[in-house]
This record gives sequence, structure tokens and C-alpha cells, in this order.
Amino acid sequence: MSLLENLQWRYATKKYDTTRKVAQEDVDKIIEAARMAPTSSGLQQFRVIVITNQELKDKIVPIAMDQQIVADCSHLLVFAAWDRYTEERINKIYDYTTDERGLPRGRFKSYTDKLRALYLSQTAEENFVHTARQAYIGLGLSIAEAAELKVDCTPMEGFVGQELDELLDLKSKGLKSVLLLPLGYRDTENDWLVSMKKVRNPKDKFVINY
Repeated sequence: MSLLENLQWRYATKKYDTTRKVAQEDVDKIIEAARMAPTSSGLQQFRVIVITNQELKDKIVPIAMDQQIVADCSHLLVFAAWDRYTEERINKIYDYTTDERGLPRGRFKSYTDKLRALYLSQTAEENFVHTARQAYIGLGLSIAEAAELKVDCTPMEGFVGQELDELLDLKSKGLKSVLLLPLGYRDTENDWLVSMKKVRNPKDKFVINY
């Protein structure tokens, strides 16, 4: 199937079949799609946390506004972004990049100097607004890959970030939660949305031409 056909197939699943688990091979591909996502300046400012522990998923349900899909899904992905930019973080990824490419460290110094001047002068809140945007790019590609694999998913912003950060001890990792992505397989008998028509704005309303 084409990408557009896969996107037509998928929907935000509302009820998961708790008896079915997603194969690790497919989960790995969905995560790899996020890892390969483009990010601003190639900094990969987000991470993906994979949760399969049922007790932990159950604890997240009240944090996620009592949405049971968090507990019923096969795997719960948490997209978490850097809480802020630091000189160390910027240097680390560029040192790694130059090492992997067989280039001398400092090869991109003029560019990284500009990045440090831009981001380190901002507040942590301003930094997080930017790093969180990168997580959305990764989320989009994970959703597309899941659709290709015929794995259902439900992108979610409906949760209390501070409480989830505390539960997962994200502060110690320099991260803040941005998005949740439950993975699994639709319960076709009990999902109220499964048989409904997919509705999007018509193209003539969606596209603005100049």
C-alpha cells in the first residue's frame, strides 16, 4: 500500500485488544522511524521511552486523564524532549557526528558557535518550546511507520506532563514529556470509532494557493 493508503487506513484507536501484543520487530521499526526523523540542526533533541510494564502503564492512566488505552495498549511510547539546550549537549552531538564521518572535531565550530549564541541566551521555557517541536516530527514518522505495519496507535497530548515526568524521573535525564503514543491492535468489536468515516477538511479548504 502507498503512504496515502496507509494514512487512510489508520485512525486514532480508542479501544485496544488487550490479548494482542505488537511484535518487538515492529516496535523497533516504529522507533527507528522516529530516530531517523529530521530535527533542527540535526541535534535530535528528543528521546523515545518504551513502556511495557503493566503496573507502570496502570499508574499512568490517572495522569493521562483516565484514558484506559494507556493501560490496554501493547506498548506505550513516551516522546520526551530536552528540557533545555546546553553547550555540552550541542557539542556532544557534533563531536559524535564528526567522529562518525571521519572529520576532525571542531569542523562545524562556526555553526555550533551560532547555535550556542542563539539557544543559550534563551530561557529554559523558550528552549523547550523548540525542542518539543522536534518530538512532533518524530511522532509523525512513527505514526506513518505504524500504519505501514498495520499497527494501531493513538497520538496523545492529554496528560499532565509534570506528573508523568516525576513518575518516570525524567528530570534526572534532562527531559520533559511531550507526547504519548500507545501501540497495539484495534478492538473492532468495542471501538466506537473503528467503523466511522475518516473526515478531513476538503482540499479546497485545506490548501491556500497564491
